[in-house]
Amino acid sequence: MDKRYQVFVSSTFADLKDERSNVIQTLMEMDCIPAGMELFPALDEEQFEFIKKVIDDSDYYLLIIGGRYGSISDQGFSYTEMEYDYAISQGVKVIALVHGSPEKLSVEKVEMNPEAQDKLEKFRNKVTTGRLVKFWSDARELPGLVALSLPKTIKTYPAVGWVRGNEATDNTELLKQLNDLRQENSKLNRTVKELQSKKSKKLDLAQGDDEVPILVKCRVVEGGQEKLKSWKQKVTWNDLIKCIGPRILKRERENIIFDVLSNYVASKKYEEFSSSQIEFTDFEKIKIQFLTLDYVDFTGVGSTNYWEVTPEGQRFLLEIMSIRREINEENDE
Repeated sequence: MDKRYQVFVSSTFADLKDERSNVIQTLMEMDCIPAGMELFPALDEEQFEFIKKVIDDSDYYLLIIGGRYGSISDQGFSYTEMEYDYAISQGVKVIALVHGSPEKLSVEKVEMNPEAQDKLEKFRNKVTTGRLVKFWSDARELPGLVALSLPKTIKTYPAVGWVRGNEATDNTELLKQLNDLRQENSKLNRTVKELQSKKSKKLDLAQGDDEVPILVKCRVVEGGQEKLKSWKQKVTWNDLIKCIGPRILKRERENIIFDVLSNYVASKKYEEFSSSQIEFTDFEKIKIQFLTLDYVDFTGVGSTNYWEVTPEGQRFLLEIMSIRREINEENDE
C-alpha cells in the first residue's frame, strides 16, 4: 500500500512566509501532507489545543528557525517552542532546519528585543544540542534540505502514515503485522516485569549511602610508642565501591583488594598508620553484598582469587564517579 506521511511544519509565521512556502511546496511534491500554522496564523491558548491534536495526527515534525522567536504565550514561551516541546514529549520524530547566521538577516527578520533575543538563543541551543540539524542561509536551500532529510528520516524511523480507504480493504498483511506486534509486546511486557521484580528485590538491599560498620585494626604511633588500635568504623557502600572501582575495571587479585579496603577504612580515623587490616568476616560481608548487587564478579585461578567489575557495576561506577560539568551561571544570564 502506498502511504502518505503528514508533516507538521512549525516556525514563526510572518518573517518566514517564503521559507514555509518553499518547504510546503516540496512536501506536496514528495506526496506528503503538510500541516501547520496556516490553520491559525495568529495563535492563542485555545487554538494551541487544536494544534496539539494536529501534531498528534502527524507522522513527522519539521521545524524551521530563522531570526525571530515569535509570539509569546501566557506561559512565557513562543508558540513555536511550545509546539516543539509538545512534539518531543509525544515522541514525534523531528527534522530541524536552523538558520546558520541569523545575525546576517535583514532587520525585519530578526528580534530587536533583548529578552526575545535571549529566548531565541536558548531555544536554538535546545534544538541543536544532542540532535542532528541542518543549517541554511537562504530560503532557496530549504527544498533541497527537506528532500534529503525527510526520506532518510522516514527510512530510519518508519511512521504509520495514511493510505486511501480503497487500498486498505485487504487487511491480511495488516492483521499479520498486528499479531506479530502483539506477540512482541507480550514478550516485552514479560521482560519488563522480570526486570521490575529484580529491581524491587535489589532496592531492599543495603547500598548507596547506607552505612556498614567494619572492624579494623592498625598500628599507630602515639607518644613515641607504636600501639595497636582496634575499632568499628562506619563507611557507606558507595564509598567502598568507589575505593576499589578503578582497580576492578580490570581483573585484580583479591589480596590486593583486601589491602586497599583495609587502608581505606583505617584512613577514615588516622592519617598515619601501618599494618592495617579489616576483620575477615566483614570483608566476606562486603564481597557477598557486591555479588548480590551485581557489581562485581569473582573468579579463581589456582589458589588465587580475582575481582572484576560487571557491566552493571561499571555502569554504576560511571554514574557515581564521573565528573559533571560545572554550569557557569554568569554565562547563562
